Amino acid sequence: MEAYTDFASVYDTFMDETPYDVWGNFIAELIEKYGISKPAVTEQDEIEENSEEALTQEKNLVVELGCGTGSFTIEMAKKGYDIMGIDLSPDMLDIARNKAAKEGLNLMFLEQDMRELDLYCTAGTIVSVCDSINYLLENDDVIETFRLVNNFLFPKGLFIFDFNTLHKYRDVIGDVTIAENREDCSFIWDNYYHDKEHINEYDLTIYACCDKKKELFRRSVETHYQRGYTLEEMISFIEQAGLEYITAIDADTHAEPTPDSERIYIIAKEAGKNM
Repeated sequence: MEAYTDFASVYDTFMDETPYDVWGNFIAELIEKYGISKPAVTEQDEIEENSEEALTQEKNLVVELGCGTGSFTIEMAKKGYDIMGIDLSPDMLDIARNKAAKEGLNLMFLEQDMRELDLYCTAGTIVSVCDSINYLLENDDVIETFRLVNNFLFPKGLFIFDFNTLHKYRDVIGDVTIAENREDCSFIWDNYYHDKEHINEYDLTIYACCDKKKELFRRSVETHYQRGYTLEEMISFIEQAGLEYITAIDADTHAEPTPDSERIYIIAKEAGKNM
């Protein structure tokens, strides 16, 4: 599973139309409907370990896997949630920390591979958005990640994640080239779909301005891989990991998923520890 490097510096530029506020509102609605976490009312003083207040704090903690540059993390923090972000890319996390500081938010960001998730306590809610789960290419990697999620969830805690479907990679964006040009940067995104493995390979060629006066741009190339999954596969992984499957929702229509769904939210719950 590769980490973003050079693309991190221009990621927010090319994601500036991503509706993080809309996503945040919807995730907050799902937490309210199915979960146990609540937004913090006020800043709390130091809490004694194993106290009732400490348990409440854990229950209200939200953890985001694959937080990237922290845009969604910050959106949820602004809604009052006690949230921390986890990502594999140190470059993305540096940007996330700087963004949070500029917003006056004291947020924790941890550099971890979600397949080796290791938290200092349980969390009432674990979320993952923007197809981070698709970077897990093997069944066992998904199951192990979900098993760790179940392990670190507070009893009856909620797991919400989205994923890009096999249909999207195979029938919509497979073997398609996307290009975008901005004033200070541009990119070419070449997709190559591998049908046997259900893997979408994308080669990113990035041109970022490094000297405005001389109009010099630096070229860099990154290759990433994401795997497409079916809803049935994801439900199976959830159950194998010991989680309780609750429901699935089309990310675009917020209705029941169909064979044409391109991105799907899944909601699952902690269902006891099976280590």
